[in-house]
Amino acid sequence: MKTLLAGCIALAATAGLSLSVQAAPVADEDFNFDTTSDLYQVCATPSDAPEYLVASFSCRAFIEATVQYHDAVSDQKRLKRLICYPKTATIADGRQVFLAWAKANKDNQTWMNEQPVVGLVRALAAKYPCR
Repeated sequence: MKTLLAGCIALAATAGLSLSVQAAPVADEDFNFDTTSDLYQVCATPSDAPEYLVASFSCRAFIEATVQYHDAVSDQKRLKRLICYPKTATIADGRQVFLAWAKANKDNQTWMNEQPVVGLVRALAAKYPCR
């Protein structure tokens, strides 16, 4: 993950983008992905922000890695699935699901201070529960 992030940062630097613009809703430390709130800040970066390219790739990579790991460990038949998304679901759908969930829960400090993988799975499981 850190290699991917470093590559995104290098790409952004090559494109003349800055990660430290004062007006941007995402801060450099959000890219540490320490909390669900950090993930929300990165994934919610507006498309007209200078950080959008890096944030977009970072958000996508985080979601895809989380879902791939979930799928891999739950396919072992020892762990039950937490997320049962339709085969037609995309990473972009997952991003929208997470953004809507995080916006609705932004005042829940317990959830927003959890590890971002927990918040993401919580959001996806709420939208795509296993029955």
